[in-house]
Amino acid sequence: MMMMISKASFALLMVSMLSAPSEAFTANPKAPRSFSSAWSSSSSSLLSQSAKPTTSSTTTSEANSTAEVFEGKTPSSIDEMMKMRIAQASADVCIVPFGGSATPVANPDKHILGGKGLGLQEMSKIGVQVPPGFTLTTELCQSFEATNNLSDEVWAAIREAVQQVEADTGKEYGTKTGNPLLFSCRSGAAVSMPGMMDTVLNIGLNKDTVQALAKATGDERFAFDAYRRLLDMFGDVVLGIPHHAFEAKMDTLKAETGVSSDTDFTADQLKILVELYYKVYDDFGLEFPQDPFEQLQACVKAVFGSWNSERAIKYRQINEITSLVGTACNLQCMVFGNLGATSGTGVAFSRDPGDGNAKLLGEYLINAQGEDVVAGIRTPEPIATMEKVLPEAYAQFIDTVDKLERHFGDMQDVEFTVENGKLWMLQCRSGKRTGQAAFKIAADMVEEGLTTKEAALQRVEPDHVKQILHPSFSKEVLNSTEYTSNVVAVGLTGGPGAAVGKLVFSTEQAEAQTNEGVILVREVTSPEDVGGMWASRGILTARGGITSHAAVVARGWGKPCVCGCEDLDIDEEGKTMTIKSTGKVFKEGDLISINGNTGEVIGVPIETSSVGVQGSFGKVLSWADEVADSMKVLTNADSGPDATRAKDLGAKGIGLTRTEHMFFAPERLPVVRRWILKGEGLSQVQDFQRSDFRDILSAMDGLPVTIRMLDPPLHEFLPRVGQVDEDLAAELGYSYEQDLIDDIEDLHEENPMLGLRGCRLAIVRPELTTMQVEAIINAAADLLEKDANAKPFPRIMIPLVGGLPEFEQQALQIKETAEKVKKERGMDIKYEIGTMIEVPRAALIADQIAGLRDPNDGTYLCQFFSYGTNDLTQMTFGISRDDAGAFIPTYLEKGILMDDPFKSIDQEGVGWLIKLSAAKGRAANPNLSLSICGEHGGDPTSIAFFDSVGLDYVSCSPFRVPVARLAAAHAAINRARKVDIGRVNRKTVVSSFEPTI
Repeated sequence: MMMMISKASFALLMVSMLSAPSEAFTANPKAPRSFSSAWSSSSSSLLSQSAKPTTSSTTTSEANSTAEVFEGKTPSSIDEMMKMRIAQASADVCIVPFGGSATPVANPDKHILGGKGLGLQEMSKIGVQVPPGFTLTTELCQSFEATNNLSDEVWAAIREAVQQVEADTGKEYGTKTGNPLLFSCRSGAAVSMPGMMDTVLNIGLNKDTVQALAKATGDERFAFDAYRRLLDMFGDVVLGIPHHAFEAKMDTLKAETGVSSDTDFTADQLKILVELYYKVYDDFGLEFPQDPFEQLQACVKAVFGSWNSERAIKYRQINEITSLVGTACNLQCMVFGNLGATSGTGVAFSRDPGDGNAKLLGEYLINAQGEDVVAGIRTPEPIATMEKVLPEAYAQFIDTVDKLERHFGDMQDVEFTVENGKLWMLQCRSGKRTGQAAFKIAADMVEEGLTTKEAALQRVEPDHVKQILHPSFSKEVLNSTEYTSNVVAVGLTGGPGAAVGKLVFSTEQAEAQTNEGVILVREVTSPEDVGGMWASRGILTARGGITSHAAVVARGWGKPCVCGCEDLDIDEEGKTMTIKSTGKVFKEGDLISINGNTGEVIGVPIETSSVGVQGSFGKVLSWADEVADSMKVLTNADSGPDATRAKDLGAKGIGLTRTEHMFFAPERLPVVRRWILKGEGLSQVQDFQRSDFRDILSAMDGLPVTIRMLDPPLHEFLPRVGQVDEDLAAELGYSYEQDLIDDIEDLHEENPMLGLRGCRLAIVRPELTTMQVEAIINAAADLLEKDANAKPFPRIMIPLVGGLPEFEQQALQIKETAEKVKKERGMDIKYEIGTMIEVPRAALIADQIAGLRDPNDGTYLCQFFSYGTNDLTQMTFGISRDDAGAFIPTYLEKGILMDDPFKSIDQEGVGWLIKLSAAKGRAANPNLSLSICGEHGGDPTSIAFFDSVGLDYVSCSPFRVPVARLAAAHAAINRARKVDIGRVNRKTVVSSFEPTI
């Protein structure tokens, strides 16, 4: 029989993944809106969403939580919802203006306009000067992806949009005689992807318009500088001509003219450079189009096409960005930072993205265009020095950044240009930051009254928690002679923390040697290096500033990075790194250390250490625990020290203690083996267990400790036949080696993971259950005997149950033994009995297990379910987790699996079993506790799913506890956003799952 769920119940379950509908999506026009009307006041309602927009990177957990229905259909996933929203939005408008005479969109949706488009609308709304232009929505990216082109109607609408920008600026696109209008073309997805997609500047220049620009501005040098930049970027981005081919021509001209920097070229020299660049096109058999609209069209195609570039796909895979449908494309009137000494361009953060301190951090260049700053072509100047060079623009810039931060309630990453002393803002977005900075910014902004605790929590990501726990150099190490005497170079602080590894000089080598621990060394990184950067422990570059590609990407990933280390001479072909000041040479494979917090390069490996929960980190995580109706986070721990560490990291108890891990100590293993093989020494094994349980219960005093009865097959504790010798036989009480070998072979199983293990083993050897329960309850009694105020709380978990009689037999034996010990010790010891749901059959009969009552006193025998998702996934898929590595990577690459099911829960299959059994179990026993104890309990995506199912807690390894605390808070906050249907309680969600036949 097939179990079915009603559409209404399914909609309720899915609602936590849905975003609020926009006003525009309710309309259903038959034809695209004419572009001229979009410049009217009616455009303020376009592409809006009902909730206030955020500028932080968008993940599933950030979506607003109101169910949407599209023409009678309810989306079944975030991806489907976004496609439905965009399909409806495209019927309303696909080109959205900003700046100039355009009326800002009231509440822009970054899934439609992209992050840049949203920022431009918001800046316009609060009176910040942005160069006018228009956004091509993400829907058009989808259209382009399908046909590799846009429709004639869209291209015609783009021409209309250009005409409106001409009207706003008083310039003319493609003019040979007037003042030429030029455009930039930039990508802009909903999630920031630094350097992964393409940008082209100065679009519209050709052999005629460059002359018109020179005449209109009275600056021939500027005009040809802009022209050579277009030739370079268009050739690289649109036609695929390698950038180094143009760079080589520039280097040759520099050598011939004695010029050290591109800013020193004269107008005549730049004319020569333009001719040299045209020869590059000839060398590759390509032509630079002279038609300005052909240029514009080609650039739009290139930007949309870059969404599926290899580097962009890899970046999305690395960052698990799956809910986006494409990038938007922003066409914006050019303003020029390369007009001379009163012009410039820069990038800045409203707060330090490295440590979170409330100070402006950024860089700028005089007489430059935007790409110069981030590309590392010239080393930029600190933003603070701009106050002396361009004081009025700097003062306006400080005010603008402050206004933006207050408007968004978050740290801002901004790009700007000063043209002849006038400030123009090109972009604002939520700034990428390190884990340390994320927590400090969150804590400070709440204290400053700029945001709420819940909003601040949403801007801290699970990866930020991981970064905080990443290695660094302790104060003692930093002050040691070993460290200070081996600093060989100092660069800029690009990314946080410390890294030790072998030098590699190419992305390919980094990816090949990732398991060996490597540091990628490059002259300067480019987006093509993203794979090697991800595979490396740290990144080191000779060129580029703190806003360079290497620094921005490293900070986003929390990887240690030292950039702009100009004392390095890097020979990427020869695979050597030479310290210019000393002549010391390092070769590929040499071990070095880098300190991303100080910019130091240390010529030897230095010991690293990790930090604990303290300062802003501890404060913000405490807010996570305060979120109403959020799941608790427990830990998987097998010893007192593990339990103490997890408690320090915020665990509210132990969700899984694996008793078998206590048996592998060298002094214990022989005793355990004698019991398995000869039935001897069980009392000694009990002593080991009792001591360990006492330590764990003491460490978690007052908090629940879930102890799984012995689960693995016995062969795991036995030696292999090839290891047997006379000494081992004697140690285990055998006179002859062959007798030991025979007994080991008697216990051999063809498929031990599906053999005599878990409750099956306990039923076959009932003394095992008695021994373990006596050890648990006596350990609790020992603590009470020592301290009457102690509060030990053991929960005894029966593993691998597949049938009701199995659970009943074990539960009654456990209860009988526990009550016997309580009576003997004369103590009232609180304990619970439950089961691990890891066999699919147990999930199907969950109501029978949960509803089973003790025939003697009528009480429920099962107080809790804990889902062992590791085995549940193995058995549901029929895949051995230990052997999956042979094919899972191929499945992921070919799209057969979207995620590794052992890392992120399979929601359709394994998740369905969890939903089903949770609903059936709670229906039979309303007070049944529901939880997870597999490693999925530490995965943020899985945690969001478990919250939607209505579980009470998750349990994970100690070092994943802080990540799980934050993810659980995110899930609860998103669930609480369901304003249209009222607050959804987790238990309400469980009870709403009503499968029917």
